[in-house]
Amino acid sequence: MLERSPQDKRILLVNCQNKSLSQSFENLLDEPAYGIIQKIKKDPYTATMVGFSRVTNYIFDSLRGSDPSVHQRPPSEMADFLSDAIPGLKINQQEEPGFEVITKIDLGERPVVQRREPVSLEEWTKNVDSEGRILNVDNMKQMIFRGGLSHALRKQAWKFLLGYFPWDSTKEERTQLQKQKTDEYFRMKLQWKSVSEEQEKRNSRLRDYRSLIEKDVNRTDRTNKFYEGQDNPGLILLHDILMTYCMYDFDLGYVQGMSDLLSPLLYVMENEVDAFWCFASYMDQMHQNFEEQMQGMKTQLIQLSTLLRLLDSGFCSYLESQDSGYLYFCFRWLLIRFKREFSFLDILRLWEVMWTELPCKNFHLLLCCAILESEKQQIMEKHYGFNEILKHINELSMKIDVEDVLCKAEAISLQMVKCKELPQAVCEILGLQDSEVTTPDSDNGEDENVGMTICPASAFQSNSLPVLTASGGRDDNPTEIPMSPNVSRLTPA
Repeated sequence: MLERSPQDKRILLVNCQNKSLSQSFENLLDEPAYGIIQKIKKDPYTATMVGFSRVTNYIFDSLRGSDPSVHQRPPSEMADFLSDAIPGLKINQQEEPGFEVITKIDLGERPVVQRREPVSLEEWTKNVDSEGRILNVDNMKQMIFRGGLSHALRKQAWKFLLGYFPWDSTKEERTQLQKQKTDEYFRMKLQWKSVSEEQEKRNSRLRDYRSLIEKDVNRTDRTNKFYEGQDNPGLILLHDILMTYCMYDFDLGYVQGMSDLLSPLLYVMENEVDAFWCFASYMDQMHQNFEEQMQGMKTQLIQLSTLLRLLDSGFCSYLESQDSGYLYFCFRWLLIRFKREFSFLDILRLWEVMWTELPCKNFHLLLCCAILESEKQQIMEKHYGFNEILKHINELSMKIDVEDVLCKAEAISLQMVKCKELPQAVCEILGLQDSEVTTPDSDNGEDENVGMTICPASAFQSNSLPVLTASGGRDDNPTEIPMSPNVSRLTPA
């Protein structure tokens, strides 16, 4: 039974007694509680996390009571609650017909992984022919995956990585494409710019989009010099690009979190049109994360659970014992691709590495596994419960070393591809059905030892899960984010 709290009208008090959680929550779709579901649709991350924190304090205790024998709820009850909070999410896949049960598999020894210096402008130029075509695209992607890009190269290279420019295009073809895309962009921008106040009063969706965008833009990366201060031209461009995207994809429109994906793109491009089309390309990859049914999020949480169970079934069992087996604490990581977990400079490196689509499909899920593996020891040794796990994971923000995580994630991928007993479900997630993991070719004539970060072999023992520390592997005083002298001249069209 549900009733509003007299102290806080936003909180529902739940009295389940002997009924299962799923039966009690059938009323969620009735008024007035239906508003909770609507909030989840508008702002999935915030609403879900706020909802979980309230569930912890007001529901869990009423379910458990004072009898120690009932302190451990059946896993099905929490799964049912998650299915209500995120419609269609099925975590306990073992109960699904045809699901492949993953037993404990020996993955073998984890290899040592090395990283190189970022690709330089000189290296890039050497791989461009007289007409501007990129030569040996696969090798270039491997170099980017292995070391990322120097900052001076990002404005040029990101357009290829995101699919805005075709890899085999000439310089002249790209100039023509840019002209065409500029015209297309400003036609769409004119659509919302020319809407009068009277028209907007009768268009509730456009009104809602504008309101959400204005709120989000005002709190996006405001500590970055590119976006700090009042009347900042960068903020105006963020607003205009996001409003134009609503015209480009009006059905999706704007959902909170999109500004986080756009901000680094605009910072690197320093150009409204280029930033928009790179953002549109990125959103093609991320679209399902923001759709109303959240299909992309459901799928990724299930896939992550499958991978983590293969890597460490004991850790998964512990998380399940703490009502955390559905990995809800990774929601933000997946929703906006770690944007709020790493420093601004580190996210530039992480994204460009992921955009190479190497070394396998869904590499971002292996990045999640690498982070969780590093935190396993502390979570289990300190017996963290539901609240403590959520708090601990949230507090990792800005404390994770990007190079260390990339090393570990790639090592995991190599370890999996060498395993001859890899379950079919895992093969499908990583795209290994027909081919092995694509790894950069170290035998290419370069001195691969120059500027490499080497992850110590001791960190890769299958049963050793060290906690990441800031000492040695991380610069606590990072170099100031590079700023172009032209930034001050940025003005919205």
